[in-house]
Amino acid sequence: MAVRPVSRMLQRVLRSSVRSCSTGAPVTQHRPGEPSQTAAEELSRRRQFLREHAAPFSAFLTDSFGRQHSYLRISLTEKCNLRCQYCMPEEGVPLTPKADLLTTEEILTLARLFVKEGVDKIRLTGGEPLIRPDVVDIVAQLRQLEGLRTVGITTNGINLARLLPQLQKAGLSAINISLDTLVPAKFEFIVRRKGFHKVMAGIHKAIELGYSPVKVNCVVMRGLNEDELLDFVALTEGLPLDVRFIEYMPFDGNRWNFKKMVSYKEMLNTLQQQWPELEKLPEEESSTAKAFKIPGFRGQLSFITSMSEHFCGTCNRLRITADGNLKVCLFGNSEVSLRDHLRAGASEEELLRIIGAAVGRKKRQHAELLLMLQDSPPAIPSISSQDPFRVQGIRHRGTFSNQMMILWKGGWVPQAPLLAQRLLGSVCPQRHCSSHLNSDANPKCLSAVSRTPGTPSGPLPTSDQLTHVDTAGRAAMVDVGGKPDTERVAVASAVVLLGPMAFKLIQENQLKKGDALAVAQLAGVQAAKLTSQLIPLCHHVALSHVQVGLELDSTRHAVGIRVSCRARGPTGVEMEALTAAAVAALTVYDMCKAVSRDIVLGEIKLLSKTGGQRGDFQRT
Repeated sequence: MAVRPVSRMLQRVLRSSVRSCSTGAPVTQHRPGEPSQTAAEELSRRRQFLREHAAPFSAFLTDSFGRQHSYLRISLTEKCNLRCQYCMPEEGVPLTPKADLLTTEEILTLARLFVKEGVDKIRLTGGEPLIRPDVVDIVAQLRQLEGLRTVGITTNGINLARLLPQLQKAGLSAINISLDTLVPAKFEFIVRRKGFHKVMAGIHKAIELGYSPVKVNCVVMRGLNEDELLDFVALTEGLPLDVRFIEYMPFDGNRWNFKKMVSYKEMLNTLQQQWPELEKLPEEESSTAKAFKIPGFRGQLSFITSMSEHFCGTCNRLRITADGNLKVCLFGNSEVSLRDHLRAGASEEELLRIIGAAVGRKKRQHAELLLMLQDSPPAIPSISSQDPFRVQGIRHRGTFSNQMMILWKGGWVPQAPLLAQRLLGSVCPQRHCSSHLNSDANPKCLSAVSRTPGTPSGPLPTSDQLTHVDTAGRAAMVDVGGKPDTERVAVASAVVLLGPMAFKLIQENQLKKGDALAVAQLAGVQAAKLTSQLIPLCHHVALSHVQVGLELDSTRHAVGIRVSCRARGPTGVEMEALTAAAVAALTVYDMCKAVSRDIVLGEIKLLSKTGGQRGDFQRT
């Protein structure tokens, strides 16, 4: 008897003019005979609803600096049908076996997970993504993901004119086309292949199909194409293009030459001489581009200032490589294999924890290379004693003249949590290496403690000469026979960043190999005693005491290691302390490597030493 009322209730619900999708946004269903809304009106109304009822952004995709990563780049293939000189050697590169690449289903599974957590823009890259046979199907399936606003693609344009109608029908909403020259012969020289006219056909096909703007990426290289800046900008007068000039960037294998980089300010100055009316456009949130427009032109131009003025502070991008590794920074070497966890049967929750741990380790900024040339020095940011970035000069032996100084600006690690501060010290010192060559002084490393006025602690001046080489430059052990015996103490530290899974197993002492902390402690003690057998020119030291302490840091999912060594003799024990800290860290890695290979060993450093002719050292 209860069936009929329930049935009538369901009928009334199904006939209702409003229903809700899984986001909670109402979706109108029209009765026969009523005028229907256009798809555009419906989409606009749903987007407005989602904006007004937006859920908090995923904690898994938010890093320790508060950056929310809503943009995911997915590499569909390592293969490319061009051989651009700044990107790939002429013979190509070794390719990952097909079985190790992400399958279409794995790509969609990961994309679905990221979109569910808040990613609203996905860009497909390569290699060259348009040589993947199922690229149209991938675009179509991505477009069905609820919450995904943009599906874009970055392509060299060779296959674009042929595939774009299908891609547009599948739902492709944004296009970036790489083109570094408007001269056909120069194009063939740069990419080592023919195809200039195919790329131009692809650009015009995109305009014909209504894409606006069509983004054209141009890597500017001194002596190769910087003379074409005006020609590229002239294209924007009659075409809806966004020509994006990209500073040449240092990737491994591109035979980086500092003189090749043309800075953003130099390019802008060139264009302003031709078009003084050039207008700066407002920058969008998380944009990597500085956009400009010439009044009256249909299109615009932009600069990607990866090197001279980085945009790390607003970075919202994550990358998945063709073989399934998650990269939180394009310039970083750190990767975590989502493919391996996916194929091992990891649940959605486990994948999110792995992703969250990787995002949480993202540094404040990438390692950028700045240069200062005597002829045309770019602006170098001033460095105060309060600057949180460690800066050091690097001298390249026999490579560059003394007219060039290269500054390596390393990424700053976020302030250590309280436990780590107590264990390791909360301030990272500055280390300066002179890169100036002159007849009066040899290049030398200065104190590891900042030499700012008023610093009370620090070692006495170090020697100008290496002590472990003889007059002929050959390795030699220091003669300590004439030195007096004094009480020597040294303290060193290290940190092992484990990630949440391995950390939890250590915390609960559930590792199959046993108690990682106890084993690492014994390994550190043993290493300290065996230092002279591991480091060739170290003297054997009769240690009177070795203490190895390990503490868990739940905020960083890390193990902090602190080692103290003591002896009475003619030589110091800092090498014993450093060796013990390093081996203890390696032991933790060995105990946990079956659980995760995404373990980082770092911050191995001397904290203090006492005794000896050169005085005491205390890292501030």
